[in-house]
Amino acid sequence: MSRRPAVLVIAGSDSSGGAGIVRDLRVLADLNVEALCAVTAVTAQTHGQLISAHHIPPDLVRAQIRTALASAAVGAIKIGMLGTAATVRAVAEALPPADTIPIVLDPVLLSSSGGVLLDEAGRAEMIARLFRRATVLTPNIPEAASLCGASPAASPEAGVAQARALLATGARAVLLKGGHGEGPEAVDLLLCADEEPIWLSSARIEGRCRGTGCALASALAAGLAGGSSVEAACREARQYVLSMLAARAP
Repeated sequence: MSRRPAVLVIAGSDSSGGAGIVRDLRVLADLNVEALCAVTAVTAQTHGQLISAHHIPPDLVRAQIRTALASAAVGAIKIGMLGTAATVRAVAEALPPADTIPIVLDPVLLSSSGGVLLDEAGRAEMIARLFRRATVLTPNIPEAASLCGASPAASPEAGVAQARALLATGARAVLLKGGHGEGPEAVDLLLCADEEPIWLSSARIEGRCRGTGCALASALAAGLAGGSSVEAACREARQYVLSMLAARAP
């Protein structure tokens, strides 16, 4: 019997269960993928408000990652909420050598209710230390704009320009999520180094659900762990999220 692929999730917890590591583990279970975890923060949240957050000591974050990697053959790593510069440094130091395991980096900056989940120093450290390690970077439109110091992309050309700017930081590929855009279709942009843009579109679904960014990044990591190409894994992950939204549509 072949062994199931395994994904290491590095992220914060969400007491409401809507996002964060709870959502990540639910997605991996749905996709029949083994899950290991390293918790970076414990947050108290409702579906509409971030109440408080406690950041796990960096040494413990580092130890969680190293022991997880020693416990199983990890096929991919998903990185979500990091919270502080010290945590970013701990994660960077504990990751395996570059190009040995695919890494999906979801640059979580704010909660869906607007609470800050990564401080300014942490953002700078993430760009400097982790972007170059990312196989796929998965910002949404506001996150990409914030990371580029620009206004949210309002046209395909602006989206491509911001994705190229993020690629210049060292990431192998950028999946710019279009859920915050407008119009009857939700359009994501996949841009890989030295390749033409790939547009992934589907009818916009009105179902509301927290944690879609977490879900997409985890499903993408599951695909990479199972041997899919970046493009195929992105398509599979989008389909998972679309099914999740459709189940909650009015």
